Amino acid sequence: MDYQAHHRTRESRTRPYCWRRSRATDAKKNALRPHLKDYWCIPQKPDADFVACMEDIIEVYERPYVPRYPVVCLDEKPIQLLGEVRAPLPMRPGAVEKIDAEYKRNGTCSIFAAVEPLTGRQHISVRERRTALDWAEEIQYLCDVMYPQAEQIILVMDNLNTHTPGSRYKRFRLDEANRLARRLEIHHTPKHGSWLNMAEIELNVLSRQCLNRRIESRTKLQREGRAWENKRNRNQCRIRISVP
Repeated sequence: MDYQAHHRTRESRTRPYCWRRSRATDAKKNALRPHLKDYWCIPQKPDADFVACMEDIIEVYERPYVPRYPVVCLDEKPIQLLGEVRAPLPMRPGAVEKIDAEYKRNGTCSIFAAVEPLTGRQHISVRERRTALDWAEEIQYLCDVMYPQAEQIILVMDNLNTHTPGSRYKRFRLDEANRLARRLEIHHTPKHGSWLNMAEIELNVLSRQCLNRRIESRTKLQREGRAWENKRNRNQCRIRISVP
């Protein structure tokens, strides 16, 4: 064996294991993985309407905190209610809880989340459905229970078909619908850009911390959601806004 070949062989043997492992890990990360997919909200390009709505939402999020004009994000999430067919085996020292793979479907419901990013205040509501009437009632709760002293609520929401002014007029009389309309300054996220609604952040936290298990009834979901909401409000879990 010549000197250069011997040197290369010796170098590869004496090179630290962590270095060789990191090279292998980097190669694995950079490899194509056609068996995996990730789902994103991808807007059409170019899309001036998307940019206009996005700039409007960013401007709202950059506003300073004014108690008389709170910025509130409102959104909802469907939930599947699942019950156990067989009782789980409880955890014990050295063994985790064991849950049977079979489960029972108990229908669905919807969770509504109202979030004030700058203060950390939020409210979780569990409803049987997410119709226009349900949405209108959540708006009324927002105005009359959560922020009765606010002169106007700066409301951010997405473009779901129930998130329209007509929802209030379907649920309430004309005078009440008009009263609620005067209390709101509404800003819609771009179409196919609902991720700009910061209520989705809290719904994702709720899913990870509270909903990552089987919940069999709407009553239990309401109880668990209320406990989670109280804890988040006590801790004043604000959403930090960083806009370049």
